[in-house]
Amino acid sequence: MAQRLLIPIGPQHPALKEPLGFRFRVEGERVLETHIRMGYVHRGIERACHERSYIKALYLIERVCGICSHIHTTAFCQGVEELSEVEVPRRALYIRTIVCELERIHSHLLWLGVIGRDAGFETLFMYTWRDRETVLDILEEISGNRINYAVNTFGGVRIDLTSTQIEGILERLDYLEEQAHYYLGLVTTEPTFVARTHGVGYLSREDGRALCVVGPTTRASGVDRDVRRDDPYAAYEEIPFEVVTTTEGDALARTIVRVKEIIESVRMVRYALHNLPQGEVRVRVRRRVPPGEVISRVEAPRGELIYYIKSDGTERPARVKIRTPTMANLVAIPHMLKGAHVADIPIVLAAIDLCIACLDR
Repeated sequence: MAQRLLIPIGPQHPALKEPLGFRFRVEGERVLETHIRMGYVHRGIERACHERSYIKALYLIERVCGICSHIHTTAFCQGVEELSEVEVPRRALYIRTIVCELERIHSHLLWLGVIGRDAGFETLFMYTWRDRETVLDILEEISGNRINYAVNTFGGVRIDLTSTQIEGILERLDYLEEQAHYYLGLVTTEPTFVARTHGVGYLSREDGRALCVVGPTTRASGVDRDVRRDDPYAAYEEIPFEVVTTTEGDALARTIVRVKEIIESVRMVRYALHNLPQGEVRVRVRRRVPPGEVISRVEAPRGELIYYIKSDGTERPARVKIRTPTMANLVAIPHMLKGAHVADIPIVLAAIDLCIACLDR
């Protein structure tokens, strides 16, 4: 009988982008149990929101996550707008959607490079992070920032798009779509990458549904679920798109889903730019939000993001509660790793695209 050992990984480890603690009980080269410890980068953002006005809390919300800051403010803003009974201009909703999808492209390209590096495919890392700069250049041109774009505000957006900016974005979208098709062929045919990801970190459709896993992780297991289609917000009800799913449920399937989502996001941004409505980009919202409570759901790059906001009629929120997609997906890790090889641990963790800053807040 092989010796049983307890292997600690983290909170600081080359395979982890951010601090997270794991304890793996293994027998020989097989994982028997997985224990997770989080909280290493807890910042108390939810509690801090209660001590600030809504507009000041918006800046905190934007810093929950650097990679997907815009989707967090989108969820927060639309919750406050619902409580305030404010109708956001259509042009503002389209601009919100455009930035949401550009952020999704950025997030997926960054992630594709990370899993490529963890699989020993350094060239993929270099290529995707090079192309990631194209998206960041677009976002910087739109907002002035590469991260924390500060586009959203209550009642609409702070920026507008000029015809010159739209032309420049459309040109770069063609390049990104071409590269995404290239990456799709690469990850499905390159022998080393396929060998390291095929059959690794398997999650069945039944387990995905039972564990309430979200985002590309669950769509790669055949669960056809996407907030953008199922509970449309911003301009998603007016923009045609396909929800990408596959049934294999392994790390390779999660890679394919995300690369195809890049292609779909490029098409959505192109459609939104071609059909951008005329009009204002912002309406005024009262500083005091009427009493009430609301749940705001959006589809972040990693999956469903939920905000619960409670107002007591003052200038400060009475309660802000955030359920991030990483929290939902974390519970699937022990199932994916049960019986897996120790060498596959980094691939399984990378394939979920964990965001510890979002998780700990």
